[in-house]
Amino acid sequence: MMENQWLDGLFICGGCNAKIGPGDLSSILETLPKQEDKNLLVGFDSADDAAVYQLTEDLAMIQTMDFFPAMVSDPRLFGQIAAANAMSDVFAMGGEVLTAMNMVCWPEEKSLTILAEILAGGQEKVKEAGGILVGGHSIHDSLPKYGLSVSGKVHPDKIYRNDTCELGDSLILTKPLGTGIVTTVYSAGEMGEEEFQAAAASMTLLNVYASTILKKYTVHSCTDVTGFGLLGHLNEMLTDQFSCVLESSATPILKGAYKGAQEFLITAGGQRNRNALSSDVKFEFDDYALEELFFDPQTSGGLLVSAPTAQANDLLLELQAEGLNSGIIGVVTERSDYKMTIY
Repeated sequence: MMENQWLDGLFICGGCNAKIGPGDLSSILETLPKQEDKNLLVGFDSADDAAVYQLTEDLAMIQTMDFFPAMVSDPRLFGQIAAANAMSDVFAMGGEVLTAMNMVCWPEEKSLTILAEILAGGQEKVKEAGGILVGGHSIHDSLPKYGLSVSGKVHPDKIYRNDTCELGDSLILTKPLGTGIVTTVYSAGEMGEEEFQAAAASMTLLNVYASTILKKYTVHSCTDVTGFGLLGHLNEMLTDQFSCVLESSATPILKGAYKGAQEFLITAGGQRNRNALSSDVKFEFDDYALEELFFDPQTSGGLLVSAPTAQANDLLLELQAEGLNSGIIGVVTERSDYKMTIY
């Protein structure tokens, strides 16, 4: 049997909650020089999910990586979540996973049996995604961390960008919000097993299933919702050109997440997101707990899709038929005083 608390209680700061805040990160990236390469279709000068490099007329390579400290105490589950999260960028751009490499930080005093369980969980998800694990790199560190470097492929004309939504588009979210709050509250012993297992199932669910359905429809823009929370990633999607109106009642939310927020058992990452976005958001309701769910950093969250309204209902029905807890959560509007207004 694996050690029950193999992270010595440190896992509450893990997952995408451990990411650098959106404001701090953007200020760093702005200092880096622009790069010019005619084959670099998507680079870090945009806020997109991964890099895309064109190889031939009909083939481009997607390159991404992600890793973080654990947010759960079960090592195999941690491996599954981290791998699903790392590969999500490929699916968010309309691509297919080809290869993956492990990225490991591991304390010298920790059992390698536990590490083997993490790697096994990661490999299971890579295989499920249709990719192959081809190697990796490891170093000693004081805190366990795990993730993947991932390579994928996509047709150059079929890339989903995260900043190309159009006026009047419907906004669709393919997974419920609340993983950051649920895992944090559960690790503190204040959340039930049923609620935690629902969050775990959501985090291990690959976005390949939603992405496969999206390919049947017109998609103007797409991203995956991770450490910046729904509003942080939506803010990037709208750029400076558009605003949006969201309906909180139509937004899928994990059971237990709202209750946790009501009890102020919230995340540091959520507060970073709130601070960075406060001037761009207007809530048309007085409910701090509900607000917090829109800022909550998601680990292996769903896809946020901007699609023509005429196709949105059919797309939603097909996502739901696949068993995905999805919703049409809002609409893209003309630019107004606030980029995001939520009812």
